[in-house]
Amino acid sequence: MNSDLKRKQKKINPKPVQLNPNWSLLQQKLKSDFHSTGNRKSSNNGNPENPSSVLGKRKERPDSEVDVPKINPLTPVNDDFSLTDEVAMDCEMVGVSQGTKSALGRVTLVNKWGNVLYDEFVRPIERVVDFRTHISGIRPRDLRKAKDFCVAQTKVAEMIKGKILVGHALHNDLKVLLLSHPKKDLRDTAEYQPFLKDKTRKSLKHLAAEFLGADIQNGEHCPVDDARAAMLLYQKNKREWERNVKDQIRMRLKQKKRKPKKKVKEGKASTNHTPIV
Repeated sequence: MNSDLKRKQKKINPKPVQLNPNWSLLQQKLKSDFHSTGNRKSSNNGNPENPSSVLGKRKERPDSEVDVPKINPLTPVNDDFSLTDEVAMDCEMVGVSQGTKSALGRVTLVNKWGNVLYDEFVRPIERVVDFRTHISGIRPRDLRKAKDFCVAQTKVAEMIKGKILVGHALHNDLKVLLLSHPKKDLRDTAEYQPFLKDKTRKSLKHLAAEFLGADIQNGEHCPVDDARAAMLLYQKNKREWERNVKDQIRMRLKQKKRKPKKKVKEGKASTNHTPIV
């Protein structure tokens, strides 16, 4: 019996096996790592705002770095392509003769909403020697199937007849079109008094940036954007602009009435008298 009990005790309490010291060190290291990670998880769970609590969570950028799409102020607000009472025009020129003479290469008309009414490349009557591409944006291929000058001229004349014509330095555009327009119906952003600085004209690019927050004419010019910018400048100042035009017309009429009548010259008055011999 005693021998049997001793055998059972031996089976129940076996002698501890001695581990390799390297293996025991590894076990201790694993236990310490486990406890440290457990503490981290519990601390993160207690603080939901900690970004390290969620794996793969994208860091939120501050408001200053958020990409907000820029709205182009020159974009039309509707799809109305009707011919309105106000029409804006812009032309791009090419060089003819020896390159110093300007000729029409492209003409664009937009209505008061900024929608394009007419936009055509135009083949000048004279041979083009300088396409001025860096400014005009016109290339030789653009004029191969372009409108003849007379066709474009006639169409533009029909569309602007009886309309308020808006633009920047309109005298240059009308000159290359070989057209005229009543002065009372011209609204030129280069001539509008509030846009002048020390009686000097500002460029359309400068006016668009200052009053519209629009960035235009970076490199090659786009006549659609230029016409839209001129029209928007006019529309934003329309009430005051039209009041100034009426005041100028009223002053001219007063000046005409104040002018004295021309006196009859003495020589003409004495022509009826016969000379005394």
